[in-house]
Amino acid sequence: MKVVTGSIVGAVTDAITVRGLHKAYGKHVAVGGVDLDVRAGEIFALLGPNGAGKTTTVEILEGFRKRTSGEVTVLGTDPQAAGADWRARVGVVLQSTGEFDDLTAREVLQHFATYYPSAADPDEIIARVGLAEHQDRRTRRLSGGQKRRLDVALGIIGRPELLFLDEPTTGFDPEARREFWGLIRELAATGTTILLTTHYLEEAEALADRVGVLTGGRLIAVDTPDRLGGRGEGEATVGWLGPDGPATESTAAPTVLVARLAEQFGGEIPGLTVTRPSLEDVYLRMIGAGE
Repeated sequence: MKVVTGSIVGAVTDAITVRGLHKAYGKHVAVGGVDLDVRAGEIFALLGPNGAGKTTTVEILEGFRKRTSGEVTVLGTDPQAAGADWRARVGVVLQSTGEFDDLTAREVLQHFATYYPSAADPDEIIARVGLAEHQDRRTRRLSGGQKRRLDVALGIIGRPELLFLDEPTTGFDPEARREFWGLIRELAATGTTILLTTHYLEEAEALADRVGVLTGGRLIAVDTPDRLGGRGEGEATVGWLGPDGPATESTAAPTVLVARLAEQFGGEIPGLTVTRPSLEDVYLRMIGAGE
């Protein structure tokens, strides 16, 4: 399947550049020839089923895992050979982090702030992630969602230029998830580049400027959420309530059909719905074809 990257207008600096990335464990190929560009300042969501190679790819970009072959540049540096100065520019929120049972949330954040040359104010970060009311609570007494907020706070305390978020809203209820989306948008608005992995497709659609689909260790498509896999050009399904009950019709020209129905009904069309393939529909079709 051809990778669709979309057009680029003007000169764009890439925060991440990957060419021919391979990672093998003996005869097992976890990542098999990935090419990827993540533009500075964008939110990029990497999607894929379990075992697709997402975690391996991201850990290579973070400098936590060595690649077998290929070229990788993150913020202008090969993460495999990067030093402390580079790491201070990168924030990482893993699926799970260390436990600090006997420390308060505020004490944990104050401690980690000392590791960075220009850390943000811990009190400001605590407020931004919604932990102000719980900052003096021992972390062992925090709920799962509150611990996840602390993970995010630790990821952004160093004012990173690039932030990796691995399944960041796992354990969040719907209201907390949408509050977190607001925080991510705020970070992006200040110029932070964000690479996000998530199993919540609504999250990718709500946040990402572009998404990439990884399956079987291969990146099979990259595009904006509304155009991925030809989604924007796909047939729409028009539904209405006819004389004999509910009726539907798939068409590439829904406006024409709706106009015809309006004429037929003499105005308002009862029970009218117009739907196009969802991001989930397109994603499931793509990973099925990729596998």
